[in-house]
Amino acid sequence: MSASVHPPTKQPTLMGLAWPIFIEQGLRLLIGTVDTFMVSHVSDGAVAALGVANQLVILFLIVFNFIAIGTSVVITHHLGARNRAGADSIATNAIAVNTWMGLAVSVLVYCFAAPLLRVMQLPADLMQYALPFLTLMGGTLFMESMNMSIAAVLRAHHHTRDAMLVSVGQNILNVTGNCIMLFGLLGCPKMGVTGVALSSVFSRCCACIALWILLDYRTHLRLRAIDFVTIVWSKVARILRIGLPAAGENMSYWLALMTVTTFTARLGGDSLSIQTYTLQIERMVLLFSLSIGLGTEILIGHLVGAGKFEEAYHTLLKSLRTGFILVTCAILPIALLAPHALGLFTHDAVIITGGTLLLRLAILLEPGRVFNIVVINSLRATGDVWFPITMGAFSMWCVWVPLSWLLGLKLGLGLPGIWLAMITDEWLRGLMMHRRWKQRHWMKSARRSHAHVAGGAGDTALV
Repeated sequence: MSASVHPPTKQPTLMGLAWPIFIEQGLRLLIGTVDTFMVSHVSDGAVAALGVANQLVILFLIVFNFIAIGTSVVITHHLGARNRAGADSIATNAIAVNTWMGLAVSVLVYCFAAPLLRVMQLPADLMQYALPFLTLMGGTLFMESMNMSIAAVLRAHHHTRDAMLVSVGQNILNVTGNCIMLFGLLGCPKMGVTGVALSSVFSRCCACIALWILLDYRTHLRLRAIDFVTIVWSKVARILRIGLPAAGENMSYWLALMTVTTFTARLGGDSLSIQTYTLQIERMVLLFSLSIGLGTEILIGHLVGAGKFEEAYHTLLKSLRTGFILVTCAILPIALLAPHALGLFTHDAVIITGGTLLLRLAILLEPGRVFNIVVINSLRATGDVWFPITMGAFSMWCVWVPLSWLLGLKLGLGLPGIWLAMITDEWLRGLMMHRRWKQRHWMKSARRSHAHVAGGAGDTALV
């Protein structure tokens, strides 16, 4: 590993960090949507097969992401403390660990793709679509594991635009490749779902190469072969201390959502369709909260590393106001034009009417989600990682899930009742996170995080 030390640069603004993250995350969502849309030209069965295979891929991406989350936070602490050597050491170990994890998962999926699909209860007649897709996509997951860790390192160094540009290029290559291989353009044979997988793998490979080049160009960090076998586990432990609770919180939310979805399914196919279409539209609003949250996390991490706790305190409150305004401005026109937005997906009057009601209830939901995403990311950046998962699990499983059953099924309010339960959960968790920040309970964790990195302490401290 080699690196050169640069003088500190001017502190970036929240919006300067957030808008590239917004585009990058939006494009990441778009890749799966584009693949699904194009495969729909093959058959509905191919779309179903692709959906099942993608669920397995996404599951493993969640596993890789907890390393990326912890990496970004710990690196910002080191950079804030002007401890570049410690930051580079964390980055090197994170990339190495995620690469080995990715290789292990790739071998697993490549060798056992068929049994995994059978576990997912995929009908035998759809195996012809799903098996080659999962074999190719799953067998190259090691590149995605490297991509996620390298992108986290670049973001921690304030280079959020680089990750965005790579996502732009990856999407262009993916769409172009899909058109060529799916529809047989430029003399290429029509390859169906296999062609979509090959296109995705090619674009993923190009993104991986681009990120390695940008890592060297932006940070002058070069990994040698020996860096992949001489992993310092004390550094990995620091990453896991942040990343594992974050992964636990995300997993708890995902499982709670799946449980609530079973309640929705009991209401009938129309209700399930209404919720699916509504959530697809709401994702665009969620991107505002997510980008502001990740941008604030980077700022807070640098300030904690520098020991500027009071500035960190006020930075979060300012970011929260910004996020609240942006999300409110985004959800209001969507709620107003809800029938037209839903009409892009379906012409069923029942679905459009039900989805319109949910999107207007989202005027209450989305601002509450801002508190959760932005404050939780900031708490994580200070090292205060256990309160969010503890409070989150309590609210999700003791409020959201049982209240959804009570209002939606028992009292017969249906989908609106389920969404009222979701609104209650988001605001309860959000206000508790806000209270945690205002009472400065995170200061103890922030001081501990600062002590680990200040003056080189981060190179020897064990967590």
